[in-house]
Amino acid sequence: MKTPDLYQHFLRCTGVSTDTRSRIEGNLFFCLTGENFNGNQFAQQALDKGAKYVVYDDEKFSPKSANAIYVDDSLHALQELAKHHRKQFDIPIIGLTGSNGKTTTKELIKAVLAQKFHITATQGNLNNHIGVPLTLLNINSSTQVALIEMGANHLHEIAFLSALVRPTLGYITNFGKAHLEGFGSEEGVVRGKSELYSFLKLNKGVALINGNDQKQLEQSKELEHLIFGEHKSAHFSVHNSTDEHGFCVVHSDSVEINSQLSGQYNYSNLNAAVAFGLYFELHPEQIKEGIEQYIPNNNRSQWKITQKNKILLDAYNANPTSMHAALDSFAAMDKDNQVVILGDMLELGNYSAKEHQAIVDRVAELRFSLVMLIGDAFSRTDYPSTIHVFNSVKEAEQFLKEFPLKDTIVLLKGSRGIALEQLLDQL
Repeated sequence: MKTPDLYQHFLRCTGVSTDTRSRIEGNLFFCLTGENFNGNQFAQQALDKGAKYVVYDDEKFSPKSANAIYVDDSLHALQELAKHHRKQFDIPIIGLTGSNGKTTTKELIKAVLAQKFHITATQGNLNNHIGVPLTLLNINSSTQVALIEMGANHLHEIAFLSALVRPTLGYITNFGKAHLEGFGSEEGVVRGKSELYSFLKLNKGVALINGNDQKQLEQSKELEHLIFGEHKSAHFSVHNSTDEHGFCVVHSDSVEINSQLSGQYNYSNLNAAVAFGLYFELHPEQIKEGIEQYIPNNNRSQWKITQKNKILLDAYNANPTSMHAALDSFAAMDKDNQVVILGDMLELGNYSAKEHQAIVDRVAELRFSLVMLIGDAFSRTDYPSTIHVFNSVKEAEQFLKEFPLKDTIVLLKGSRGIALEQLLDQL
């Protein structure tokens, strides 16, 4: 079936689904296949649960229904449908990518712009070749601004996603040491993320640029851009400070914005949200209200106060850039009884040994009260005897049972696959 014909079926549906465990009544259901699953086997089940139409690409699982639509490739059909749908709207579309801080920045921008506009934004971190099309298909007649997060771990992925999203406005949070295994090098990361700039340049889009980031300034020279921050040429002037509790404070247009985020690495995320608010001509008080009501969650820069300790939970993801930033920011709090619990940084490929050793060397210099490192990569480093190293979270959990922490401030930071949040019960 051709995309325009499939689009007519989509218009008769209440939404799009890819998982029979979610609410699918009245939806257009796509049977997707991955390395370890074949979604076509759920085609009939989707119809039985109320899906209006089912799109499938494996005739072995052909449902006996006039509402079953066979295509050569369900994923491709989903992506082409999303591309077609996007072209029906002449509204500002923000494309957002970067190595660190994408989701936090996206949530902050959303919180700000929602003070004035009806926003359709990426839910959670559904920012890949499946999540992006699903987000695009959520755009509807009431959407005034769309905010699409785009993730990548290889070259050409951002170019592909940009062709779907067709952003009119773009922002790259930073170029860090993330997904080095897929990008091949730091230079590969810069090239990969800058594919967003390339799209904006070819399609007369605009990029917002963090004036404190030299790489952003260099990579955006050849396209229309607006600078924010403390840069001398800033179009949107923003200044930062820290309150007595260690939370980030942003100053813009004579307004003081007290965020619920800590860590110097969050300044750029906050500043970007302010800049987008100013770009879309929100009143400074609206920007202030949007940011101040945002509370971090989902293990991202999230403070948790237990009966025994105060914990900075940042265990959603980690790479060398974000790990160094988190350590330096945590050390700058200058508190007594600081404890650092770090998990392995994944997807670093041949860079893994070098980057984990660099973290060990840095954490040893900072002289925290207690340092615990968890994972295979950290276990293989040359670490001093003052640092406790564990192969698994279970081993670390047992250590904390035997030597419980009390009245400490704890940083929990590691890649998602390590699942450091499992230690919270002991903290």
